[in-house]
Amino acid sequence: MMQRITQPIFQNLQILESKSTVSKVECYVCGKGLEDGHSITAKTLPHGTALFCDVHYPLQ
Repeated sequence: MMQRITQPIFQNLQILESKSTVSKVECYVCGKGLEDGHSITAKTLPHGTALFCDVHYPLQ
């Protein structure tokens, strides 16, 4: 018969709070978004990143 050896297991658990911000995804030009049936494309511009719908930034 095998003898069972028991050892306690200790864990150091940390719950970290994530601080994030959420922005609505909408076209920089017309304000239409995913909920309106448009696809959205991000474009990096000199002053930052802008989002455009498929009407104002058509992909070919």
